[in-house]
Amino acid sequence: MALLGNKKTRFKYEILETFEAGIELLGFEVKSLRAKRGSLEGAYVIVRGGETFLIGADIPAYQPKNAPKDYDSRRNRRLLLTRKEIDSLAGFESRKGLTIVPLSVYSKGKKIKISVGVGKGKKKYDKRETIKKLESEREVRRSLKYK
Repeated sequence: MALLGNKKTRFKYEILETFEAGIELLGFEVKSLRAKRGSLEGAYVIVRGGETFLIGADIPAYQPKNAPKDYDSRRNRRLLLTRKEIDSLAGFESRKGLTIVPLSVYSKGKKIKISVGVGKGKKKYDKRETIKKLESEREVRRSLKYK
């Protein structure tokens, strides 16, 4: 069950490979995510010093008045991956034209997980092709629905 999704990511990027990672959160951030509040829009992942970080994701406090005064909802959050996965992501990050983006945040049992994808930016004509394909599928579903 996805708590947060990033629909535009699949439109903007061609996803080459996906990874599942844990995410280091504070208690009130977990509650906020379970209430489906937050945004992955404009967020990305970087690898620095043998660790991976989620940059630019907005996760507001569950109860803003009970949160610490200096709480930043767009703070950098550490992702929990194995050494092998981190090395693999570092290799992808060093290659030109590839970006590591968050795809969705979901719960798996009692844990909060994040799906991270390595994407290659689509060109404008690829995006147009995607739109045409989606519209044609929508038309087919409409025609089948009314027959």
